[in-house]
Amino acid sequence: MLMPHPAVLRKLVDEYEAVTATGPVEGNTRAQDLAYTLCVSTGTRDITLALEAARGWLAAAAEADAAPRRTTEDGPHAYA
Repeated sequence: MLMPHPAVLRKLVDEYEAVTATGPVEGNTRAQDLAYTLCVSTGTRDITLALEAARGWLAAAAEADAAPRRTTEDGPHAYA
């Protein structure tokens, strides 16, 4: 499965949370569009599961960015 870029995923999660903080999802087409996009992006069919998956992926991406790296003659590598 293709995974969305963490910056794109972060933007979707942040926007969904901001839109839903102001009122119910029912009748809010922007919230519904964001929920659909998050579900498609995470391979889920439920916004709760989509948000859970997205947050997990974002946490993993942040950990990967924080991992020490070393450079060898064939390029940069993260420690395994």
